[in-house]
Amino acid sequence: MIHETAIVEDGARLDEGVNVWAFTQVRSGASIGERTNIGSHSYIDTDVVLGRNCKVQTGVRIFHGVTVGDGVFIGPGCIITNDLHPRAITRDGSPKSADDWTVTPTKVHDGASLGAGSVVVAGCDIGAFALVGAGAVVTKQVPAHAIVVGTPAHQIGWACHCGNRLIESDHEWRCNECQTAVKISSE
Repeated sequence: MIHETAIVEDGARLDEGVNVWAFTQVRSGASIGERTNIGSHSYIDTDVVLGRNCKVQTGVRIFHGVTVGDGVFIGPGCIITNDLHPRAITRDGSPKSADDWTVTPTKVHDGASLGAGSVVVAGCDIGAFALVGAGAVVTKQVPAHAIVVGTPAHQIGWACHCGNRLIESDHEWRCNECQTAVKISSE
């Protein structure tokens, strides 16, 4: 389903079951996996890859160079950037062109969740099943299953696949909600 006010440019690839809601733009070259839902007033830039079964809420901005895995939640107003040295003009004052800057790729791995209003700085990958709190500004890599909050984002714990906080018990991390044990990598 593509809402009548959405703009999906020629050359964008939308797999089966994708929903694109009102006033959203999906640029040419973007690839949207099956059953992904993109909320209203969002922007998916050129060549962005969104995996399957993602939930992209209202007002999200995802820029060129970003790859999002399967089953990722991206909260309302989240921004994932792509430029570490943003400038509108070159040294001589002329407008910058595509040749005047370098895209810094960012990857959001399977199952991760980015809270409402969070910002991911270009090049800061988000690990699988990590949880970024609302309003956090991510300025460094986030390990798999990490829970990060604040500005700049800092780790406060570990998250289960179900989204609840893991508790350390007998040298393993376990979820009290779903009773799952999760192996946390020391890397």
